[in-house]
Amino acid sequence: MSLKHIVILLLGTGMVVGCSSVPKDSNQEKVSRHWHKPAFVTPDKTTENNPYSYFVRDRLYSQYEEWRGVRYRLGGSDHSGIDCSAFVKIIYEAEFGLSLPRTALSQANLGSEINQNKLMPGDLVFFKTGRYSQHVGIYLDSRQFLHVSTRKGVTISQLDNTYWKSRYWKAVRI
Repeated sequence: MSLKHIVILLLGTGMVVGCSSVPKDSNQEKVSRHWHKPAFVTPDKTTENNPYSYFVRDRLYSQYEEWRGVRYRLGGSDHSGIDCSAFVKIIYEAEFGLSLPRTALSQANLGSEINQNKLMPGDLVFFKTGRYSQHVGIYLDSRQFLHVSTRKGVTISQLDNTYWKSRYWKAVRI
């Protein structure tokens, strides 16, 4: 079954599961408002000698510059407010020409599940943030991922952050 057929099948199921909020007392790291893309980042072992990974990472940082700080809005899908799964869907369509399902749970059912220590730029990372809620982000590099935070909007966070580490579910490569 092709990716297109899987996407159509998943969209047709009518699953609606959005992103959940991060508690206000979470131990989220403070990200500088004056973030600058590093001129050079020591590559992860998975990206060494892989020009495509550098290309993907650079495209994702470019999207971050465009979307940085756009506020979280459940069900939102534009620069006035966006949720995590819509953000991933929009980035994948814009940068990779792939149409993904609208919900985090549906996106989690695509691709191949991969081990966290094999992450490459562009892989999707998933978290269980509540009994029935999931959160999705896009892996960048150096244990960082791009996503939409309910408090900070579009931002970059660390997989090793206490909050995210305790809620990590899985990663998939599309």
